[in-house]
Amino acid sequence: MKTSSDALVNIVIPNWNGKKFLGPCLDSLQSQTFSDFVVTVVDNGSVDNSLELLNNNYSWVRSISFAENRGFSAAVNAGIGQNVYPYVFLLNNDTELDENCLEQLISIAEQYSDYSFFSPKMLNYFHRDILDGAGDGFLRGGVGYRLGTMEADAAIYSTMRHVFGACAGAALYRKEFFDTIGLFDNDFFAYLEDVDINLRANFKGQKCLYVPAAAVYHIGSATSGSKINALTIRLSTRNTFFVLLKNYPLSLFFKYFSQLFLYQFMWFCFVVKKRQFIPYIHGVVQAVRSAHAMRRKHRLLYPEKLRKPISDLDKILKTSEIEVLDSIMRRRRALGKGNGCFNLYKRFFT
Repeated sequence: MKTSSDALVNIVIPNWNGKKFLGPCLDSLQSQTFSDFVVTVVDNGSVDNSLELLNNNYSWVRSISFAENRGFSAAVNAGIGQNVYPYVFLLNNDTELDENCLEQLISIAEQYSDYSFFSPKMLNYFHRDILDGAGDGFLRGGVGYRLGTMEADAAIYSTMRHVFGACAGAALYRKEFFDTIGLFDNDFFAYLEDVDINLRANFKGQKCLYVPAAAVYHIGSATSGSKINALTIRLSTRNTFFVLLKNYPLSLFFKYFSQLFLYQFMWFCFVVKKRQFIPYIHGVVQAVRSAHAMRRKHRLLYPEKLRKPISDLDKILKTSEIEVLDSIMRRRRALGKGNGCFNLYKRFFT
């Protein structure tokens, strides 16, 4: 790795009380077959001596520190803002990289100049034959989905292909990507901020390529401590509305009314089942309070003279949703579960 301004890649790692994860993550970077990079850890007010670990054992790592937790978006934006390099690689602290991961990603990025961001193959940290994600898709109800998640790694996920977007837990971006799309939205704080940026990218003609030869091993939900808790429910609920309010023109709200209603109803049933009704209500209230601000952002992001035709947006979103549904149905078949409801949904809505 390098410490000078002539490196090819800036690896940005957000961290909040992740000392126990940082060591293995940084060690895997030291073992890369590709070394033309610098590393920037952005610390969100950790109180677990994360910064001491960096100072004592990883002096080659640059650090930016906040006095308090400003969230994922603010952290990665601070790292991206330091960028004078051709590429930015965003990486969660609870990951390890296969030794040739960066070499594979950069090699493909240099070959495919018409793509502006790239998704590696993400695998379960503890069960490395199980996928954590093979590129990101999008459901028209307003949420992203990591394609292949919880599926056994298989041939279908071993082919490089165009995908809707990338999980910001491990993704390579050209510097020009952020010049065109803008940074992550600090108002999201955490969760779905990459769904928002994937939507913006697609609506502005940017393309993402899935690179299966680049492997990242991911623990998942290590910072929040659980996939289902009051924080994740509140932010996920609120940010789903943020994604829609910020990116959908009014015509898509009308066109997708049935899909939007169905998704929100299923999400409501889920949070009630998990006894998270109060955090859900807090998320809805926060979304309502910020609705005007999000619509203002929509008008700034998509001035009328530059908006894509609705037919183009519909095609992009429908194609991605079909890919997501196929992935979910594959996983359910492997578990011996039925797909009757999903088949009905595909028949009526896709």
